Amino acid sequence: MNLSELDSWCRSFLEIEAFRKIDDSLNGVQVGRSAGPVTRVAFAVDGCAETIRRAAEEGAQVLFVHHGLFWGAPARIEGALLERVRSLLDRDMALYACHLPLDAHPEYGNNAVLARMLDLSGIRPFGTYKGVTLGFRGILEPPASLDEIARRILPDGSRPRAVLPFGPERVSSAAVVSGGAPHELFEAVEAGLDLYITGEPSHSVYHAAQEAGINFLAAGHYATEVWGVRAVSEKLARETGVETVFVEVPTGL
Repeated sequence: MNLSELDSWCRSFLEIEAFRKIDDSLNGVQVGRSAGPVTRVAFAVDGCAETIRRAAEEGAQVLFVHHGLFWGAPARIEGALLERVRSLLDRDMALYACHLPLDAHPEYGNNAVLARMLDLSGIRPFGTYKGVTLGFRGILEPPASLDEIARRILPDGSRPRAVLPFGPERVSSAAVVSGGAPHELFEAVEAGLDLYITGEPSHSVYHAAQEAGINFLAAGHYATEVWGVRAVSEKLARETGVETVFVEVPTGL
């Protein structure tokens, strides 16, 4: 497999073009490499100096990330961005980014994996962003406590960034949108759900959650967006035989 073939493989199931006009991320190949074979791909949440360095130490020719280097408007290649690009070029390592297509994928996306970890049933799309749904909602049978739910989506035992226990003690319905999506709480309120889960908290949703009688759980941006890249890593290794490695760089945020 070479970089072009890896790109084709990703595009065969991740709807990269469908999100081209609504995602600020430049999805797909962000930094290329020479025409040699790709035998090992590293996966990480963030395209930062540390993941680039550690991917190189693992002998990867490509680093696949959820959060890449280029967002929205053209960026000057200087400062920290210059050093990241230089590190990739010096190592002849490509950078591949997949943002919203990975959040939204119904099987390998962050939210799909989280929905399975929550053991939701009757799963339906939830969380509309620019006309596209990114998350999922469903039923918990039997109902579960907030502590149990937190353990399901944070299996490493880490603590959520915020818990607002303003809804039922036993949660029977929930929705999840990974990352920085606290304001989708209002959609959960309209849907009459017991719990809304995302990555980051926001002061602006506190009173809304309290007055609506809904639980809110912010499990961490990183912690809710590690699952999609892991799922794609496993799929690539299983289907193509390319070696994969996951570079864990938690931020606690």
